Amino acid sequence: MSDPLQSAPAPGTLETPSGKTAADENFPVGSWLIRPDLRRHVHTFYNFARAGDDIADNPDLAAADKVARLARMAEIILGQGNRATEEAESLACVRMRASLAETGVTPQHSLDLLKAFTQDANKTRYRDWDDLLGYCFLSASPVGRQLLDLHGEGAACRPGADALCNALQVINHLQDCADDYRALDRVYLPTGLMEQEGAMIGDLSRPALTPALRRVLDRTIAPLEGLLVQCADLVVQVEDVRIALECQVIRAMAMRLTRRLKHEDPVATRVELSKPVAGGLAFAALVSGILRRRFRPIPRSIAQHP
Repeated sequence: MSDPLQSAPAPGTLETPSGKTAADENFPVGSWLIRPDLRRHVHTFYNFARAGDDIADNPDLAAADKVARLARMAEIILGQGNRATEEAESLACVRMRASLAETGVTPQHSLDLLKAFTQDANKTRYRDWDDLLGYCFLSASPVGRQLLDLHGEGAACRPGADALCNALQVINHLQDCADDYRALDRVYLPTGLMEQEGAMIGDLSRPALTPALRRVLDRTIAPLEGLLVQCADLVVQVEDVRIALECQVIRAMAMRLTRRLKHEDPVATRVELSKPVAGGLAFAALVSGILRRRFRPIPRSIAQHP
C-alpha cells in the first residue's frame, strides 16, 4: 500500500495541475539517498510546491485569481479558514500541514514558496542580479532549508544550502528563458543587463540567441558560478551523510549544466543532461563526496553548532 503522504494527491478545487511530476525535474527529488523515513515528507513537500507552482504558471488564470488561490493555500497550511472544505480545496496542502506537524518543521518555508508563486503572478521582469536573487531566496532557498530542517541540521549549513538552491533556480531560468517568455511573458534575465548590452526582450522569441543576448547570458552566468563556489564545502558541512552526498550530486549536475550554458544556446534548444550523463556525474560525485568526508572532517564550528 502506498504511503498517503508520499503518493500524489488528487487535485482540489484550488489547483490546476500541469501534469508535471518529480520525474520531469532537472535534479533529483526525494532520491534513494534521502533517509527512507524522511522520503515521504520530501515527496509531500514536492507535491505541495508543484500544486502552487502550477497555479502561478497557468496561462489561463488571471493574476488576481492566482493570488487568491495561493492565499487560500497559505491559510490551509496555517490551519485557518474553513476547515470543513480544505481537503476538497487542496489535499496537497492538508498533507503538507500534517507533515509539518509530524516533523516539527516550521511552516515558514512553505509560506515563503507561496510568496514566490504569488510574486510570479504579479511580476514578470527583474532589473538586476540582486532583484533576481531576492526572488530566488523565496522560490529556491526554502527548499534547501526544508530539507536541512527535516534532517535536524543546524543553521550553520544554511548559507551553503541557500547558494546551491539559488544556483539551481538561476540555471532553470536560463534553461527556460525562451519558453518562459513565449508562454508566460516572464523574463528572469536581468533587464538592466539587456539594456546595457543592446538586447531586446523580443529577442527571446527568435530561433536562436542574438550576440547581445549571448552577452547577457554570460554576464548572468558569472555570479551564478560564484554561488556554486559558495556551496563547494556543503558536503562536509552537513552532518547527515545521505543528504550531504545528495548535495554533492546536485552540485555536480549544476556545475555541468552551467558549463554547457556557457557554450550552448538555450533559446535554440533546451540545455539538459541525458540520463547516462547524469548517472555518470552522480557516481563520480558520490565517490568524491565520500572521499572528502573521509579525509576532511566536518569543521568543529559546524559540527558543534546548536
